[in-house]
Order: sequence, then structure tokens, then C-alpha cells
Amino acid sequence: MNKTKITQTLMAVMVGSALLSGSALAATESTSSSLGNKIDSSANKVSSFMGDSSVTAKVKAALVDDNAIKSTDISVATEKGVVTLSGFVTSQSQAEAAVAVAQKVEGVKSVSDKLHVRDSKSSSLKGYAGDAATTSEIKAKLLADDIVPSRNIKVETTDGVVQLSGTVTTKAQSDRAESIAKAIEGVKSVKNDLTVKS
Repeated sequence: MNKTKITQTLMAVMVGSALLSGSALAATESTSSSLGNKIDSSANKVSSFMGDSSVTAKVKAALVDDNAIKSTDISVATEKGVVTLSGFVTSQSQAEAAVAVAQKVEGVKSVSDKLHVRDSKSSSLKGYAGDAATTSEIKAKLLADDIVPSRNIKVETTDGVVQLSGTVTTKAQSDRAESIAKAIEGVKSVKNDLTVKS
């Protein structure tokens, strides 16, 4: 009778150990799976960022290679395969050509055209110097502001027309950046092409 109790006790201990081992293994697999998912998610974010950087570089190269497009005043940004072209061009046909070139680049899902046609009058050297000074002053004011994330905002000025592009996290930041630019002497108008991204 004593042997039977010992055998039952040993069996209970073995079954209990097996159950504990099984649940520990399941917990380890669950943790491992969770960790694997986190690593995959991080890798996807890095891959997406690297892919966007690569697309941006390819689009810039394609614009430079196209002799019909004056690309020095065109900015290129890519997010999740969506390319945004901003800046100034000399004509509407230049803007259309730039969009067409960008659309042909491998990895581009779509193109957002935020290009502006520069006034047809020729820009003088004095005008260019004034625009450069205006751009610098706006950048300095944005940098000194507590609300606006200035590192995410690109400022371009042509003939007193200021274009703001890039991303901000709130509408208030977009409005604040625009009001700072409008307050600068010599600014005729502000084209606010900032994207609000939460």
C-alpha cells in the first residue's frame, strides 16, 4: 500500500513538472514571438526610411540629369513612397516635366506637386540677395521660436514670395510658422505648403 502511494506521488510530481515545463515553454515562445515582432517592426521602419531616402536620391538625380528642367530650386522629400516636389520653377511646363520625371523613378508610388511658377520677370542680383536675406531672417526667427520645429521646415524665397515646406505636428505650428514669415520685412506673400503630421 505504501508503494502505491509513493508511486502516485511520484506520478503527480512528474505530471506537475511536465505541466510547469510546458507552460514555461509556452511563455518563452510567446515572449520570443513578441520580441521577434518588435524586431520585425523596427526593421520595417528602418527599411521604409532607407527606401524613402533612396527614392529621394534617385528622384534628385533624375531631375539633375534632365537638361530641360532647372532643378536647383526644386526640393524633394519622400515618405512611404510618396514624393513631394516643392520650390520654384520658371514655367508650368517645367513643373509638369519635373512631376513626370519623378513619376518614372522606381519606388515612387505617387507625386505631390507643390511647385510654384516664378514670376516671369527676370530676377536681378539685388533681388536674389534680398531673397537670400529674407530666407535667412525667417530661418533665424523660426529657430528662435519655442513653438515651431524649425529643423523640419524648409524656407525658400523668390521675388519676395516665401514658400514654407516640410512637416509639423500641429496646425498651430503651421500657422505660427506662416505668421512669422509674413511679419518679415520684404515678404510679399507666403505659400504655406507645410504638412501637418500627427
